[in-house]
Amino acid sequence: MLLAAGRPAAAQDAVVFLVRHAETEPDGTRDPALSAAGAARSAALAALLDDAGIEAIRSTDYRRTRATAAAVADREGLDPVVYDPADLEGLARTLSADGGRVLVVGHSNTTPELVRLLGGDAGAAIHEDEHDRLYILFIEDGDVRTVLLRYGGP
Repeated sequence: MLLAAGRPAAAQDAVVFLVRHAETEPDGTRDPALSAAGAARSAALAALLDDAGIEAIRSTDYRRTRATAAAVADREGLDPVVYDPADLEGLARTLSADGGRVLVVGHSNTTPELVRLLGGDAGAAIHEDEHDRLYILFIEDGDVRTVLLRYGGP
């Protein structure tokens, strides 16, 4: 386990996996469901993270983010915790204090911002048709290392 006993809460080691929600099926609402391609990407994410030791999942309260997290949650037997995308600073503080291995599912604008708030390198903006970016932030003793992967796909 990555949590180090005896350290102050703000210095807990963490591995944070961050993704934007998978592809959606446009339905004219602000809260569309995943498309077939999105469901396949969610399954691919679960397969990729199968041995990552995910201990917690955070998601915004939208169908597309909850559905993206669902395959990982089912595989790991976890209940995702909803976070407020308007309070990314609060989420960053919580993730840093709690440590551990956490999957965070967000949006094209919130995911890179949360990466930055955690001290990582967000790189270029996420384009509207981009759903395959997986950030992995290794946070240890206040140092942050960012790894960017591409995953799954139709």
